[in-house]
Amino acid sequence: MLLRWGARLGRVRVNPAHAVVAGYLVGAVLVTWRLWADPASRAVAGNVSDADLFAWFFHYAATAVAHGRLPPLTTTVLNATRGVNLMWNTAMLLPGVLLAPVTLAFGPQVSLTLMTTIGFAGSATALFFVLRRWGVSVSAAGLAGAVYGFSPALLQSAIGHYHLQFAVLPPLIVDRVLRLATSRGRPWLRNAVWLGVLCAAQIFIAEEVLAETVLAVVLLLAIIALGEPRLARDRVLAVLGGVGVASGTLLVLAGYPLWVQFFGPLVQHGSSFPLDAFHNVDSAFVTPSRYLLFHTASSAAAAARFPYGAAEYLAYLGWPLLAALIALTVVCRRHVAVASCAFVFIVLEVLSLGANVRLRGTGPTITLPWGWLIRVPLLGLGLPDRLSIVADGFAAAMIGFGLDALAARARSAGRPRQIAVLWVLAVAAVLPLTPLPLPTVSVPALPAGWQAAFTALRLPRGAPVLTVPVPAAGPLTAPMRWQADSGSPARLIGGYFLGPDHTGHAALDGGSLRPTAMYIDRLWLGERPPSVPTKAQVRGDLDYWRPAAVVAVTRLDSPLGRYLTGLFGPPLIRAGQVIAWRLGASATEAAVRRSRHARVPDARVAAILGSRSDHQVRYPAVTGSASPGM
Repeated sequence: MLLRWGARLGRVRVNPAHAVVAGYLVGAVLVTWRLWADPASRAVAGNVSDADLFAWFFHYAATAVAHGRLPPLTTTVLNATRGVNLMWNTAMLLPGVLLAPVTLAFGPQVSLTLMTTIGFAGSATALFFVLRRWGVSVSAAGLAGAVYGFSPALLQSAIGHYHLQFAVLPPLIVDRVLRLATSRGRPWLRNAVWLGVLCAAQIFIAEEVLAETVLAVVLLLAIIALGEPRLARDRVLAVLGGVGVASGTLLVLAGYPLWVQFFGPLVQHGSSFPLDAFHNVDSAFVTPSRYLLFHTASSAAAAARFPYGAAEYLAYLGWPLLAALIALTVVCRRHVAVASCAFVFIVLEVLSLGANVRLRGTGPTITLPWGWLIRVPLLGLGLPDRLSIVADGFAAAMIGFGLDALAARARSAGRPRQIAVLWVLAVAAVLPLTPLPLPTVSVPALPAGWQAAFTALRLPRGAPVLTVPVPAAGPLTAPMRWQADSGSPARLIGGYFLGPDHTGHAALDGGSLRPTAMYIDRLWLGERPPSVPTKAQVRGDLDYWRPAAVVAVTRLDSPLGRYLTGLFGPPLIRAGQVIAWRLGASATEAAVRRSRHARVPDARVAAILGSRSDHQVRYPAVTGSASPGM
């Protein structure tokens, strides 16, 4: 019997493509294994605030699915009572809906861990099959897929920027456009419809990535048209017609959400970040970070000094790969695919340098092409350094097409040894991109007494609650995580989101925290606030929020606990780490009257804060990107 089984195994033929995809999956698990060690409570270290944000989005989508509907595009569950327009935020509605069963069964962090793993393996697989469709060999396409799917740009994006790290659709979008442009892959109508479907899906993952992919497609079609003018004349109508059908399909699928975004409530304009911020620097292309296997202490320290945080450190490719890409560009300059991909790659990386660059650090400032494109609607709202994600896809495609072209030359010249040398050089060029397993940190655990406090409060359905800390950007997002993990409170005052300020301009937290919230949060963080809110400020803030309750994660004898007691009187509920007050109109008025007396003497603040024991729940230090997952 053993001999018979052995004979059967000997006849089993392993599909090379399946083996490559399995390898991608194994690689993705290896990179994320520290997350899988405890997937419900571990996030990638360095940007836990964005992990809290996406956990909230996934819980929001799953809750809607559990009630038999799609998630509303505007909500007051966050930032009560003004609300949030989710289309202006990175809500990832499509993955949130698809992974709702996982979220409901195991929690939002498990869904995020699963999506990170799929992001690595799925992005690599997408490019692999696209290259295979265009005639690239299994081995060359397999290497190219690994370069893209596990590129430093996607590895660093895994630090809290889940919407960027899930880069599965851009290769598929480019592929559909090329099929329309070259009449490859009939029927024409099916390609056009699928293009619209893919673009609509990308809108509900990351609109910014879609805008950057469209830019890359325009560049690709332009260079192909210049190199093949006859093909361009023959196919221009087919391309325009296909784009029209794709646009119609997109509007059918995403027209209403786009209307809500640009004409609905809480519409905003402009970018929440400085126009020339979040761009690559030249040294980042060749300086490996600590997230890569081949780094040094000095290179890791240099990468850590990148001003926009580890989650935005997306440029690295390394000297060996850059040299290989230059060599491919020169040697294969007559190869249409290699030359076209090289052109798009170079332009995107130049654009990623931002709008301005200062020569020699202190010399004159020159304007770069991004300075012109920043005025293009939608595209200008993105961050230029993130163009490296799409650029890495074209660099990987160059490797796939280039390896096959050079191997074909060697075979035609009767020099098989050159093929082996070629592959040794290719592997050596991409080896510096080898990732290390992602470091992890615990997400904020639900405070003891959180659920008991809300049960005891017996709040009416949909009542807005002021939590302490008041959630905001930075190390203050824990209440959003607690709401996502427990479902309480029903409506959360404050939050970490993008929203219009008083002028309608895009801003983090919708402009800024109100004075009372800023004071409370500084006390919670163990800082000494510069001033105490005035009676008028407290009155205005409470009138704006109209909280039904205040729930604070702190000790009653801390400076924060004393201040809150001075405002609201003795707490109604004390449970574990939580103290809580139920408010009504009379309680709010009493709080306003007490506000001028709710001061903590500086000497007492200094004495108590010196021990940094004002609250028992410690939030992990945030050292990552200053930009949200936006």
